[in-house]
Amino acid sequence: MPVITKITAQKKLKDRYNIFTDAGDGEKYAFSVDEDVLIKHQLKKGMELDDFALTEILFQDDIRKAYGQAVQYLATRMRSEFEVRQQLKKKEVAEPIVNEVIHKLYYHQFINDQEFSLAFVRTQMNTTDKGANVIKQELKEKGINASLIENALLEYPFEMQLEKAITLSNKYLPKNTRDSGKIAKQKVEQMLVRKGYSFEIIKEANNHIDGSKDENEEMEALRKQGEKLVQKYKLYSGYEFSQKIKQTLYRKGFSIDQIDQFLSEVENQE
Repeated sequence: MPVITKITAQKKLKDRYNIFTDAGDGEKYAFSVDEDVLIKHQLKKGMELDDFALTEILFQDDIRKAYGQAVQYLATRMRSEFEVRQQLKKKEVAEPIVNEVIHKLYYHQFINDQEFSLAFVRTQMNTTDKGANVIKQELKEKGINASLIENALLEYPFEMQLEKAITLSNKYLPKNTRDSGKIAKQKVEQMLVRKGYSFEIIKEANNHIDGSKDENEEMEALRKQGEKLVQKYKLYSGYEFSQKIKQTLYRKGFSIDQIDQFLSEVENQE
Protein backbone atom coordinates (compact mmCIF):
# COMPACT_ATOMS: atom_id res chain seq x y z
CA MET A 1 0.00 0.00 0.00
CA PRO A 2 1.58 3.33 -1.07
CA VAL A 3 2.47 5.87 1.60
CA ILE A 4 2.64 9.63 1.00
CA THR A 5 6.26 10.72 1.42
CA LYS A 6 6.13 14.31 0.22
CA ILE A 7 3.65 17.02 -0.82
CA THR A 8 4.88 20.04 -2.80
CA ALA A 9 3.11 23.04 -4.27
CA GLN A 10 3.29 23.42 -8.03
CA LYS A 11 5.23 26.45 -9.26
CA LYS A 12 2.85 27.54 -12.01
CA LEU A 13 -0.44 26.58 -10.37
CA LYS A 14 -0.32 27.70 -6.76
CA ASP A 15 -3.57 25.94 -5.79
CA ARG A 16 -2.36 22.52 -6.98
CA TYR A 17 -0.05 20.12 -5.16
CA ASN A 18 2.15 17.23 -6.29
CA ILE A 19 1.84 14.04 -4.25
CA PHE A 20 4.83 11.68 -3.94
CA THR A 21 4.53 8.13 -2.58
CA ASP A 22 6.66 5.14 -1.71
CA ALA A 23 5.22 1.66 -2.26
CA GLY A 24 8.43 -0.10 -1.28
CA ASP A 25 10.27 0.65 -4.50
CA GLY A 26 11.42 4.18 -3.67
CA GLU A 27 9.86 7.61 -3.68
CA LYS A 28 8.25 8.75 -6.90
CA TYR A 29 5.65 11.21 -8.17
CA ALA A 30 2.16 9.70 -7.93
CA PHE A 31 -0.42 12.37 -8.87
CA SER A 32 -1.43 16.00 -8.33
CA VAL A 33 -4.53 17.40 -6.63
CA ASP A 34 -6.40 20.64 -6.17
CA GLU A 35 -6.01 22.40 -2.81
CA ASP A 36 -9.65 21.75 -1.90
CA VAL A 37 -9.21 18.02 -2.53
CA LEU A 38 -6.03 18.04 -0.48
CA ILE A 39 -7.85 19.59 2.46
CA LYS A 40 -11.04 17.54 2.08
CA HIS A 41 -9.15 14.23 2.21
CA GLN A 42 -6.63 15.55 4.76
CA LEU A 43 -3.70 14.34 2.66
CA LYS A 44 -0.41 14.52 4.56
CA LYS A 45 3.03 12.95 4.78
CA GLY A 46 2.92 9.39 6.18
CA MET A 47 -0.69 8.74 5.13
CA GLU A 48 -1.41 5.34 3.60
CA LEU A 49 -3.54 5.23 0.46
CA ASP A 50 -5.61 2.15 -0.34
CA ASP A 51 -7.13 1.62 -3.78
CA PHE A 52 -10.57 2.91 -2.75
CA ALA A 53 -9.17 6.12 -1.23
CA LEU A 54 -6.94 6.75 -4.24
CA THR A 55 -9.83 6.25 -6.67
CA GLU A 56 -12.04 8.66 -4.70
CA ILE A 57 -9.28 11.29 -4.47
CA LEU A 58 -8.60 11.20 -8.20
CA PHE A 59 -12.32 11.28 -9.00
CA GLN A 60 -12.83 14.37 -6.82
CA ASP A 61 -9.80 16.03 -8.36
CA ASP A 62 -11.11 15.37 -11.88
CA ILE A 63 -14.37 17.03 -10.84
CA ARG A 64 -12.48 20.05 -9.55
CA LYS A 65 -10.51 20.41 -12.78
CA ALA A 66 -13.58 20.01 -14.99
CA TYR A 67 -15.52 22.43 -12.80
CA GLY A 68 -12.78 25.00 -13.27
CA GLN A 69 -12.95 24.53 -17.04
CA ALA A 70 -16.72 24.98 -16.97
CA VAL A 71 -16.55 28.16 -14.90
CA GLN A 72 -13.94 29.56 -17.29
CA TYR A 73 -16.20 28.71 -20.24
CA LEU A 74 -19.08 30.52 -18.52
CA ALA A 75 -16.99 33.62 -17.84
CA THR A 76 -17.61 35.21 -21.25
CA ARG A 77 -21.42 34.87 -21.36
CA MET A 78 -24.37 32.85 -20.13
CA ARG A 79 -24.56 29.29 -21.41
CA SER A 80 -27.18 26.57 -21.44
CA GLU A 81 -26.64 23.25 -19.69
CA PHE A 82 -26.35 21.58 -23.09
CA GLU A 83 -23.61 23.98 -24.21
CA VAL A 84 -21.59 23.32 -21.04
CA ARG A 85 -21.98 19.57 -21.46
CA GLN A 86 -20.82 19.77 -25.06
CA GLN A 87 -17.80 21.87 -24.10
CA LEU A 88 -16.73 19.41 -21.41
CA LYS A 89 -17.16 16.49 -23.80
CA LYS A 90 -14.86 18.28 -26.25
CA LYS A 91 -12.32 18.33 -23.42
CA GLU A 92 -12.82 14.54 -23.16
CA VAL A 93 -14.29 14.75 -19.66
CA ALA A 94 -16.02 11.49 -18.66
CA GLU A 95 -19.82 11.48 -18.40
CA PRO A 96 -19.97 10.78 -14.61
CA ILE A 97 -17.68 13.75 -13.98
CA VAL A 98 -19.72 15.95 -16.35
CA ASN A 99 -22.86 15.10 -14.37
CA GLU A 100 -21.17 16.04 -11.10
CA VAL A 101 -19.96 19.33 -12.57
CA ILE A 102 -23.41 20.20 -13.89
CA HIS A 103 -24.89 19.52 -10.46
CA LYS A 104 -22.36 21.87 -8.85
CA LEU A 105 -22.96 24.57 -11.44
CA TYR A 106 -26.69 24.50 -10.74
CA TYR A 107 -26.06 24.54 -7.01
CA HIS A 108 -23.86 27.63 -7.27
CA GLN A 109 -26.29 29.19 -9.81
CA PHE A 110 -23.74 29.43 -12.58
CA ILE A 111 -26.22 27.83 -14.99
CA ASN A 112 -30.01 28.00 -15.15
CA ASP A 113 -31.76 27.13 -18.40
CA GLN A 114 -34.88 29.09 -17.47
CA GLU A 115 -32.94 32.31 -16.87
CA PHE A 116 -30.76 31.60 -19.89
CA SER A 117 -33.72 31.24 -22.26
CA LEU A 118 -35.36 34.43 -20.96
CA ALA A 119 -32.13 36.40 -21.32
CA PHE A 120 -31.51 34.95 -24.79
CA VAL A 121 -34.94 36.00 -26.08
CA ARG A 122 -34.60 39.51 -24.64
CA THR A 123 -31.16 39.95 -26.18
CA GLN A 124 -32.25 38.72 -29.62
CA MET A 125 -35.41 40.84 -29.73
CA ASN A 126 -33.53 43.98 -28.62
CA THR A 127 -30.42 43.62 -30.78
CA THR A 128 -31.50 41.76 -33.93
CA ASP A 129 -34.31 41.72 -36.49
CA LYS A 130 -35.06 38.00 -35.98
CA GLY A 131 -38.59 36.72 -35.66
CA ALA A 132 -39.77 34.31 -32.99
CA ASN A 133 -39.42 31.19 -35.14
CA VAL A 134 -35.68 31.67 -35.70
CA ILE A 135 -35.10 32.42 -32.02
CA LYS A 136 -37.10 29.32 -31.12
CA GLN A 137 -34.92 27.17 -33.37
CA GLU A 138 -31.73 28.64 -31.92
CA LEU A 139 -32.89 27.83 -28.39
CA LYS A 140 -33.66 24.26 -29.48
CA GLU A 141 -30.12 23.96 -30.82
CA LYS A 142 -28.85 25.08 -27.41
CA GLY A 143 -30.72 22.20 -25.79
CA ILE A 144 -33.51 24.21 -24.14
CA ASN A 145 -36.68 22.17 -23.65
CA ALA A 146 -39.94 23.11 -25.36
CA SER A 147 -41.80 24.39 -22.28
CA LEU A 148 -38.97 26.78 -21.34
CA ILE A 149 -38.80 28.03 -24.93
CA GLU A 150 -42.52 28.75 -25.12
CA ASN A 151 -42.40 30.55 -21.79
CA ALA A 152 -39.39 32.63 -22.83
CA LEU A 153 -40.97 33.65 -26.16
CA LEU A 154 -43.79 35.32 -24.22
CA GLU A 155 -41.21 38.07 -23.65
CA TYR A 156 -41.35 38.87 -27.38
CA PRO A 157 -44.78 40.47 -27.91
CA PHE A 158 -46.77 40.30 -31.14
CA GLU A 159 -46.70 44.09 -31.48
CA MET A 160 -42.90 44.26 -31.42
CA GLN A 161 -42.58 41.48 -33.97
CA LEU A 162 -45.11 43.18 -36.24
CA GLU A 163 -43.28 46.51 -36.00
CA LYS A 164 -40.01 44.84 -36.98
CA ALA A 165 -41.64 42.95 -39.84
CA ILE A 166 -43.11 46.20 -41.23
CA THR A 167 -39.76 47.98 -40.92
CA LEU A 168 -37.97 45.14 -42.69
CA SER A 169 -40.57 45.07 -45.46
CA ASN A 170 -40.35 48.81 -46.11
CA LYS A 171 -36.56 48.55 -46.17
CA TYR A 172 -36.52 45.54 -48.50
CA LEU A 173 -39.18 46.58 -51.02
CA PRO A 174 -37.25 49.45 -52.70
CA LYS A 175 -34.42 47.01 -53.49
CA ASN A 176 -36.69 45.04 -55.83
CA THR A 177 -37.00 47.65 -58.57
CA ARG A 178 -36.44 45.04 -61.27
CA ASP A 179 -39.37 42.88 -60.15
CA SER A 180 -43.08 43.23 -60.71
CA GLY A 181 -45.08 44.42 -57.71
CA LYS A 182 -46.46 40.90 -57.28
CA ILE A 183 -43.05 39.20 -57.26
CA ALA A 184 -41.50 41.94 -55.11
CA LYS A 185 -44.16 41.32 -52.48
CA GLN A 186 -43.58 37.57 -52.66
CA LYS A 187 -39.85 38.10 -52.12
CA VAL A 188 -40.58 40.25 -49.09
CA GLU A 189 -42.76 37.49 -47.65
CA GLN A 190 -40.02 34.92 -48.29
CA MET A 191 -37.50 37.19 -46.57
CA LEU A 192 -39.73 37.49 -43.51
CA VAL A 193 -40.14 33.71 -43.36
CA ARG A 194 -36.34 33.29 -43.41
CA LYS A 195 -36.07 35.87 -40.63
CA GLY A 196 -38.41 33.76 -38.51
CA TYR A 197 -41.73 35.59 -38.63
CA SER A 198 -44.96 33.65 -38.46
CA PHE A 199 -47.51 33.69 -41.29
CA GLU A 200 -49.86 35.60 -39.00
CA ILE A 201 -47.26 38.35 -38.53
CA ILE A 202 -46.46 38.40 -42.26
CA LYS A 203 -50.14 38.66 -43.21
CA GLU A 204 -50.65 41.54 -40.79
CA ALA A 205 -47.48 43.27 -41.99
CA ASN A 206 -48.73 43.11 -45.58
CA ASN A 207 -51.77 45.13 -44.52
CA HIS A 208 -49.46 47.92 -43.31
CA ILE A 209 -47.15 48.23 -46.32
CA ASP A 210 -47.71 49.40 -49.87
CA GLY A 211 -46.07 46.83 -52.10
CA SER A 212 -47.79 48.04 -55.24
CA LYS A 213 -46.06 50.00 -57.99
CA ASP A 214 -47.64 52.66 -60.16
CA GLU A 215 -48.04 51.94 -63.86
CA ASN A 216 -44.79 53.66 -64.87
CA GLU A 217 -42.74 51.85 -62.20
CA GLU A 218 -44.24 48.51 -63.17
CA MET A 219 -43.55 49.15 -66.84
CA GLU A 220 -39.98 50.16 -66.12
CA ALA A 221 -39.41 46.96 -64.15
CA LEU A 222 -40.94 44.96 -67.01
CA ARG A 223 -38.62 46.59 -69.56
CA LYS A 224 -35.56 45.69 -67.49
CA GLN A 225 -36.65 42.07 -67.39
CA GLY A 226 -37.84 42.07 -70.99
CA GLU A 227 -34.61 43.45 -72.46
CA LYS A 228 -32.71 40.51 -71.03
CA LEU A 229 -35.26 38.09 -72.46
CA VAL A 230 -34.98 39.66 -75.89
CA GLN A 231 -31.28 38.83 -75.87
CA LYS A 232 -31.92 35.37 -74.44
CA TYR A 233 -34.46 34.43 -77.13
CA LYS A 234 -32.96 36.34 -80.07
CA LEU A 235 -32.48 33.12 -82.01
CA TYR A 236 -36.27 32.72 -82.13
CA SER A 237 -38.62 34.76 -84.29
CA GLY A 238 -42.26 35.54 -84.85
CA TYR A 239 -44.89 33.78 -82.79
CA GLU A 240 -42.39 31.53 -80.94
CA PHE A 241 -40.28 34.54 -79.94
CA SER A 242 -43.22 36.52 -78.57
CA GLN A 243 -44.72 33.52 -76.77
CA LYS A 244 -41.50 32.69 -74.91
CA ILE A 245 -41.20 36.28 -73.71
CA LYS A 246 -44.91 36.44 -72.81
CA GLN A 247 -44.79 33.24 -70.78
CA THR A 248 -41.64 34.25 -68.91
CA LEU A 249 -42.82 37.77 -68.08
CA TYR A 250 -46.25 36.51 -67.03
CA ARG A 251 -44.61 34.08 -64.58
CA LYS A 252 -42.69 37.04 -63.21
CA GLY A 253 -45.96 38.70 -62.24
CA PHE A 254 -46.49 41.24 -65.04
CA SER A 255 -49.89 41.80 -66.64
CA ILE A 256 -50.72 40.68 -70.19
CA ASP A 257 -51.53 44.27 -71.25
CA GLN A 258 -48.12 45.54 -70.16
CA ILE A 259 -46.36 42.56 -71.77
CA ASP A 260 -48.15 43.28 -75.07
CA GLN A 261 -47.11 46.93 -74.81
CA PHE A 262 -43.49 45.91 -74.35
CA LEU A 263 -43.59 43.52 -77.31
CA SER A 264 -45.06 46.32 -79.44
CA GLU A 265 -42.13 48.54 -78.43
CA VAL A 266 -39.70 45.77 -79.40
CA GLU A 267 -41.37 45.33 -82.81
CA ASN A 268 -41.23 49.08 -83.49
CA GLN A 269 -37.47 49.07 -82.76
CA GLU A 270 -36.80 46.47 -85.43
